[in-house]
Amino acid sequence: MKMIGTVIVTQTTPNPSEFHFVITKDSKDFQLKRDMYIVVDTPEEEGKVIAQVKDIIKTNRYFSSPSAVKAYETSGKTLASIFPADSWEYIIAKAKALGIHTKQGVKRLQYPVSPGDNVFLADSNLLSKFLGLDQDNGLYIGKLEHHDIKVKLNLTRFLQKHLAILAISGAGKSYTVSVLLEELLNRKKEQGRIATILFDVHGEYKGLKETGAKINEQIEVISASYIQFATHSISAAQFANFQPDISPVQLRELYVVLGRMYNEKVKKGVSYTISDIMEEIENDERMNQRTKDALNGWLFELEKTKLFGVKEFPNLKEKTKPGKLLIIDLSDFTSLRQKQMIVSYTLSRLFELRKKSEIPPVSVILEEAHQFAPESKLSLAISRPIINTIAREGRKFFISLILISQRPVNLSTTTLSQCNTQIIMKIMNPYDLEFIGRTSEGIDRDTLNSITTLGVGEAIVVGNAVNHPIYVKIRERITKNLETKNLEQVAKNFDL
Repeated sequence: MKMIGTVIVTQTTPNPSEFHFVITKDSKDFQLKRDMYIVVDTPEEEGKVIAQVKDIIKTNRYFSSPSAVKAYETSGKTLASIFPADSWEYIIAKAKALGIHTKQGVKRLQYPVSPGDNVFLADSNLLSKFLGLDQDNGLYIGKLEHHDIKVKLNLTRFLQKHLAILAISGAGKSYTVSVLLEELLNRKKEQGRIATILFDVHGEYKGLKETGAKINEQIEVISASYIQFATHSISAAQFANFQPDISPVQLRELYVVLGRMYNEKVKKGVSYTISDIMEEIENDERMNQRTKDALNGWLFELEKTKLFGVKEFPNLKEKTKPGKLLIIDLSDFTSLRQKQMIVSYTLSRLFELRKKSEIPPVSVILEEAHQFAPESKLSLAISRPIINTIAREGRKFFISLILISQRPVNLSTTTLSQCNTQIIMKIMNPYDLEFIGRTSEGIDRDTLNSITTLGVGEAIVVGNAVNHPIYVKIRERITKNLETKNLEQVAKNFDL
C-alpha cells in the first residue's frame, strides 16, 4: 500500500468516528480526492481501519493573516517572492472511519486511531472485501470512483431483496439498465442464471434485439397489443382489482359464478371468455337483476379492452426461462389503465408460478414505476396491490423487482422501502431528495447532499448489495448501437 499521510491532532479528533491527517511531502505527486478510501494500520488490534475522505483543506501559514497579505500585495511585491511560502503549503484531510478489517471480519471501530499513525491508500483486494464486492461471480456494473476497482455486485445481495434505480431524465437510468441486462444475459450457467422480464413503457429497450450482439438470441420482444389474459385463470378478486368500484355484494356474487364455472368447465379442461361469464350471470335465476346489470356492466367494460381471451399470450410459463429476457413493449398503448392491467396480470401470474416453483427465479424490471405503484388512490393504481405484495413477500419465492423512476416521491412508500438496494443517480428535486433520505437505508446527509452533483453515468449504490454506500462510474455498455433518439435527430431525419 502507498503511504500518503500521517494522522494529526485537532481539538476534537482523532475520535472513534473521524480523524484528520496531513499529506506527507513525499506524496506531492499524489492527488487526494474527496470520497477516496484510505487505510490506517492498528497493529495492537491486528487490523486495518478503513476510512473515507470527506473533506480536503489546503492551508499555508504565510497567508493566514489577511492584513499581512494585503500589505505586501499593495507594495508591489508578493509574499511568495519574499518568503518561502511554497514550502509551507500543505493539505489536511478529514476522514470518516467506516470500520476495522480484522482476521475475524469487519467490526465497528470503538476506539480512535493514534496521532502519528501512517495513512495509506486503500489496497484493491482489501477494499473489495471490505465493501462486500464479489470479484469472482458478481455483476460488473462499473468502476469505483477514484479507485481502479471493478464494482461487481453479488447476484443474491443485489437482486433478491429488490432494487430501485432513481434519477432525473437524462442521468443514465436506461443506460444503467442496459448494462445490468448485459450482465444478466451474459451470465454463465454455472454462475446461476435468472429469468428477466422488462416492461418497456416507452419502447426504449426493444432495440436490444437488433443490436447484433451475441445476446440477441436470448431476447424476445412482444408488443402489448398482442397480449391476452387467460380469462379462466383470473379470480374474482383480480376482476375486482381491475374494477375497484365493484361493491362487496357484486364481488360475492361474482365469486359464486366463477366457482360454478370452475367446477363445470375448468376442471373438465374447458376455458371460457368474459362473454361466457356474462351469459352465466344473466342466466342465474337467484341473482338480483340490479346486481346482474352492474356486474355485466363492469365485465363489458373489461371486454372492450380486448385483453381477455381463452388462452394466455405470451405463455409466461414457457417464456420465463433462465438466462432469457422477455421485453413487453407497452409503448403502443396510451391508456395507463390498460398498461396497469397488463402489469397486474403478469405479476400475479409470475408470483403464482414462482410459489409453485414452475418457473425459475425471476427479476421484473418496471420502467416508470411511479405510474404503476403510485402513492395515490387505489382506483388510480390497479397494479399497486400486486407490486406491494411482491415487494413484501417476493424475496421468499425468489421473484424480485427492479423499479426505475424519475419521481421517487410519487412512488409508493411501501414499495420503495422494500427495495433494499438503490442505485441513485443525479436528482435535483428537493422533495425527491427528502423522500430518498427517509426511505434509503444507510444513506447519510453527506451522501444525500452529493446526489445533486453527480454527472451523467455516475451513481451511488447504497443498501444490501454493498457494506457501505459507494460511488460508481457506470461501465461502457456492449450494445453500443442502441441509442436513444433526441429531438434534433428526429427533426433532421423527418426533413430529408
